Amino acid sequence: MSVFKSAFPFPRGLAGYMALAFSLLSVILTFVIVEVVEHKATQHVEDTIGRGLAELALQTSDKLDRGMYERYREIALLARRAELGDDARPIAARRVMLDDVLGSYRFYGWIGLAGLDGKVKVAAKGLLEGQDVSARPWFGRALKGRHVGDVHEALLLAKLLQQEGGEPMRFVDVAFPYHGPDGRVSGVLGTHLSWAWARDVEESIIAPLERSRQVEAMIVSASGVVLLGPDDLQGKRLPTSLLAMADPKQPSWRQETWPGGTRYLVGLSRSKGYDDYPGLGWTVLVRQKVSTAFVPIDLLRQYALASGIGLALLFSVAGAVVARMITRPLKRLARSARTLQEGSAKASVIEGGASGYEEVRELADSLNHLVQDLIRRSAELELLNATLERRVGERTNELAAALAQVQANEQRIHTIIDTAQDAFIGVDLDGRIVDWNTQARAMFGWSRGEAIGKPVALTVPERYRFSVEKSLARFAETGELGLLGQRVERIVSDRNGNEIPVELTLGLVASGTRPFFSIFLHDISLRKKVERMKDEFIATASHELRTPLTSMRVSLSLLAQGTVATLEPEVQELVDIAHRHCERLVRLVNDMLDVQKIEAGGLKLDKRREAVLPLVQEAVAAMRGFGQERHIALECECPGGCAELETELDRDRLLQVLTNLLSNAIKFSPTDSRVVVRIERLPEILRISVIDHGSGIPDTFRERIFQRFAQAGSAGGSGLGLSICKGIVEEHGGSLWFTSVEGKGTSFHVDLPAGAAATVVPRTGVEAA
Repeated sequence: MSVFKSAFPFPRGLAGYMALAFSLLSVILTFVIVEVVEHKATQHVEDTIGRGLAELALQTSDKLDRGMYERYREIALLARRAELGDDARPIAARRVMLDDVLGSYRFYGWIGLAGLDGKVKVAAKGLLEGQDVSARPWFGRALKGRHVGDVHEALLLAKLLQQEGGEPMRFVDVAFPYHGPDGRVSGVLGTHLSWAWARDVEESIIAPLERSRQVEAMIVSASGVVLLGPDDLQGKRLPTSLLAMADPKQPSWRQETWPGGTRYLVGLSRSKGYDDYPGLGWTVLVRQKVSTAFVPIDLLRQYALASGIGLALLFSVAGAVVARMITRPLKRLARSARTLQEGSAKASVIEGGASGYEEVRELADSLNHLVQDLIRRSAELELLNATLERRVGERTNELAAALAQVQANEQRIHTIIDTAQDAFIGVDLDGRIVDWNTQARAMFGWSRGEAIGKPVALTVPERYRFSVEKSLARFAETGELGLLGQRVERIVSDRNGNEIPVELTLGLVASGTRPFFSIFLHDISLRKKVERMKDEFIATASHELRTPLTSMRVSLSLLAQGTVATLEPEVQELVDIAHRHCERLVRLVNDMLDVQKIEAGGLKLDKRREAVLPLVQEAVAAMRGFGQERHIALECECPGGCAELETELDRDRLLQVLTNLLSNAIKFSPTDSRVVVRIERLPEILRISVIDHGSGIPDTFRERIFQRFAQAGSAGGSGLGLSICKGIVEEHGGSLWFTSVEGKGTSFHVDLPAGAAATVVPRTGVEAA
């Protein structure tokens, strides 16, 4: 009987039988509910998950369409801007506009303007400028109205742009015609939008759901090729059956068995475009394995079975024992809690939980643990208060040591700067001197105390101070200063007004809370003096050599022509050699004198208003014999009727420039090729171009091509010709510059003012295609 009582804790009799009946009924009801719920839940879950996948596909396709619409609208608005299609506007200004658009959205790969001939006039960052894009689909279609192209790879841009990851660079083309000031179509504004923006959409919408719900998303082109999706499917063409939709205008879902035998729930949504953007016909698919999607049903079945069994057991015992178990333990806990509330020392442990039911015991244990934790934390707080002062002292000592190290480093830097060989000046962004080393004191005459806080403009001559102040103001507005990081020659003045030529290096120190400019100045007075002495020596030697060389040339010319006497063949050959070398020495001396005149500002020009075409024809005729010796054809081009073009020029000096450029072009042209002289009328400029098809100018030689005695290869010559030509052209108020592509040829351009009062801003540096 005692064993029976221990096995059945509830009272025997009617209450026990009722408890057993309730238990059996609970079990039966649980199994029935599980079957019914499972059947209905399967349908509901499948429909819910399918609609969720379709909705996710719709959100993704909508975001793709809206993202493309923003770019589509932005390019359409940009194409309508009048200043962009104005060919009279400088190329650099229009390139800045395109650079701003390119920087406004990180997924723009390329933006450029192509003329009606299909050549790129201007592009952001200068990419593909001069390239012929007339064969590209986007160019021809945009001329008819607009173009939005599907995803494609761009091999040429992939070489010019930095590629992220291992995937090939792919782009979506958006292009519109743009109009000139006269309202007629002037060309096409084309954009390559990087396909990486679709990956950004995937990361923002799909990737979080893929991780949390174990779904996979794909973006499929109109032709059925997977553009973005799982690695094993990307780039492959999907069967038509997988992309079929009951209503292409509405998102849908269904179960499909994919290649490989796996069954998926698939949500589909087709791109419909947005507003006037027509869309690309992409389809977004979001799929989830059926086995994964129905996991909630299995869990629901398990939860239902477990809860049914638990309820059956609970109904079996609840009626007999709950009433007696609840009150006694809870009363004991209440008494212990009141004792604890009154602050009794004996209440450190709560009694009454040992003989109660499980929940009461857990509550008693929890309260006891809480009391013990309060006691432990109180002890820890006392210990922490005791050690806090020691820790504060240790940290204070550490900070003091760190401060001493910083001060030592600062002192070491000041010592290095103060003992430097060059003068050093630190200038804040307002143009005030904040640092001044010993060499600066020796150079300028002001002590450190006198210089600190003074405007840096005091260290330059009066005529340059406005330029210094203007540069500082421009830096404050734009953050740009052309001298940063460069070593340039400038003139400074000491406290007595004496001017000193220096080499200046300017840097921006942006670390710390107060940025400043660091200026190092190296005195080059001695070097300038040596250069002047060298130039004076060259001028003197040239003048002294010119008279005897002229006499020698006349004498040798008479001997070579047989005017004095008939010479033996051997003697005639020696005289001819001497005559040629004498001619070469005379040309060299004349070139050196021209260089000296140009540098001294003593080159006088006899400028008259002349027609340009006859002058060019005379230069071509003069060099045609030299070209025939090397089998080079000389041609003169004058597009657009330039026969009437005139400008102010010194005929002899400009003829000297053209013959020198033609001579160089012939020397460096391959046999049986041609050299072209082209005359063009540009806005405010008259341009004469000498174009050859030789090997081009090496990159290493381009920066010093206009320097004196600079030579490339073994073509001979003094290396003074181009330097003299540049000086003559600049004395005319123009500029001499070149473009060159190694292996294809070089073009030298002489830009002259188109009118007597016109001015030309000389180009700086070298423009290389």
